[in-house]
Amino acid sequence: MNWIRKKIDKIKEPFEPGNKLEKYRPAVNALDTFLFVPDHTTKKGAHIRDAVDLKRTMITVVLALIPALIFGMWNAGYQHFTQLGENPAFIEAFLHGAYKIVPMIIVSYGVGLGLEFAFAIMRGHEVNEGYLVTGLLIPMIMPVDIPLWMVALSVIFAVLIGKEAFGGTGMNILNPALTARAFAFFAYPTYMSGNKIWVSEASNVDSISGETILGTLAANKEVEYNVAEMFTGVIPGSISETSTLCILVGALLLILTKVGSWRIIVSGFIGAALMGLIFNALNIEGNGLTNFPWYQHLVVGGLAFGIVFMATDPVSASQTMKGKWIYGFLIGLFGIMIRVFNPAYPEGIMLAILLLNVFAPTIDYYVIQGNIKNRQKRLKLKSVKSA
Repeated sequence: MNWIRKKIDKIKEPFEPGNKLEKYRPAVNALDTFLFVPDHTTKKGAHIRDAVDLKRTMITVVLALIPALIFGMWNAGYQHFTQLGENPAFIEAFLHGAYKIVPMIIVSYGVGLGLEFAFAIMRGHEVNEGYLVTGLLIPMIMPVDIPLWMVALSVIFAVLIGKEAFGGTGMNILNPALTARAFAFFAYPTYMSGNKIWVSEASNVDSISGETILGTLAANKEVEYNVAEMFTGVIPGSISETSTLCILVGALLLILTKVGSWRIIVSGFIGAALMGLIFNALNIEGNGLTNFPWYQHLVVGGLAFGIVFMATDPVSASQTMKGKWIYGFLIGLFGIMIRVFNPAYPEGIMLAILLLNVFAPTIDYYVIQGNIKNRQKRLKLKSVKSA
């Protein structure tokens, strides 16, 4: 690796301070930090000494996303060939899915990283690795046939409005990937909802059945899939949100590496289960979502993916220990509530997470204030006893 190190150092020479290309130094340094461990440390703000850096954290999340991404590619192809009445081999289905999804990933990274580099050069700071995760998450939560230009516009909106407007990596109050999906949903609703968009369309098929389970229930129709198919993810849906099994594999990696908060994940599922149980007990007629078993609510739609990979975003989530329990619980609770009460938009986890992103600082504030009051009471009681 020494020859690579020397080569990069040679390339960086014209961009060093004092040289005419100094302005573009952040862009060149991005290549350096991508290949090698950064040699700089935090100089200001609250920080601790630790061997873990942002690049390692982001790469860990990317690795946790790989099982859901690979399955999503296969499932996209499988659902496509199912329209044709075929039973494809694994590689055939996977290649078709990759043909659809890889261009979306390329566009997401190309447009997003281009903006990140532009802002780094304009503001004179280093390129952060935060977009490594966001750039992969955005295609993974989109329909498989969404036009690439819509992906590009969603990325631009997410980076400009959801991230850079607040100061860049570490300063955003909303999850950038969900901001991109929210933009796409409200700007192009016909491409983000309906009973056809969730399956890669075959040109020689007159009509397809690509409706999601939640869409079927919202229309008070009978669900054709069993619990095993729901859990493994062999169902129509967003590219990588269907397989709860693969998502839980990623969750395990995040928890073991302490990159993702297990408190948020566990409390999120508890909140969703509780709200599902409440609706099951109410047994409201005319709404298939209320009578859908609570445990099946946990394995369909984007609930599991949202809780594991979106709600645990360390920037936009609650920071206090008690706050994480409250934050995750309310996300699960509101996710199912929105799903059931709004049949026109049965997938509510996106709105629930964005809502709690906004209230996360408020949750932390009251948790901290509660801790201060409790300590004051203990000190007052201790002083009374000693007197």
